[in-house]
Amino acid sequence: MSSNVSRHLVSTATSDDGTAIAFEVQGSGTPALIFVHGWSCDRSYWEAQLKSLSTHTQVVAIDLAGHGASDTSRQNLTIDAFGGDVAAVVQALNLRRVVLVGHSMGGDVILEAARRVRDRVCALVWVDAYDQLEEFQTHERVRERMAPFRADFAKSTRAFVRNLFHPTADVSLIERVAVDMSSAPPRLALSAMDAAMNYGRRVPAMLEELKLPLVAINPGSPSTDVSSLRRHGVEVALVPGVGHFPMMEAPLEFNSLLLEAFEKFRLRSRDA
Repeated sequence: MSSNVSRHLVSTATSDDGTAIAFEVQGSGTPALIFVHGWSCDRSYWEAQLKSLSTHTQVVAIDLAGHGASDTSRQNLTIDAFGGDVAAVVQALNLRRVVLVGHSMGGDVILEAARRVRDRVCALVWVDAYDQLEEFQTHERVRERMAPFRADFAKSTRAFVRNLFHPTADVSLIERVAVDMSSAPPRLALSAMDAAMNYGRRVPAMLEELKLPLVAINPGSPSTDVSSLRRHGVEVALVPGVGHFPMMEAPLEFNSLLLEAFEKFRLRSRDA
């Protein structure tokens, strides 16, 4: 939840509960690409995407409540409320057609956002949000996984984050992200973690409800069950040689895949 984020055309929108949500805008065009970060991250994690893709369309990066430059006063960070944060920005900018892009926890958030502004959303993109859609964590398993974070948040988060990267990832990038994410306020981070870990069970029904085109850009490792995702209508694009942060570990390859998906979405939007 670093505050070390760019200040390019930064503004704020007001979410349903009065929380000020920071966002930045670059470029122009439609549909707009809306970037939503993951757990204990912020909009700066999309820096390489904003710079590159703003030459193709309007791009918007958001700090969810409790993250980055957004208000930290919300007591309970839920996926539902985060979805309201994204919807508030879309509405504040009066964007008529958008593609929502969510990394990790952000993949859940964009589903909730799409429920609120369904008529404005033409497609969704997951960035290593799910590698399968058949089995999900029980409440008991979530409590077990969160126990080390509750006992020593900073230490557990640093270890957790370091294991999320591909073995060939740049060491300085790994340490930067590990230090950044482990510096998040524990109260806020644990609230968001609990919400994210318990959300997966809702996802298949959400996909069926929304019926939106969805592409998952995942690491090209054996862990991605392509058949499982496709059974739920999710197209899959794989990035070789990356871990959980493909947009940072291999930005050129990632941007190429995202732009390819975006252009398909744009054509479908024109034909609709």
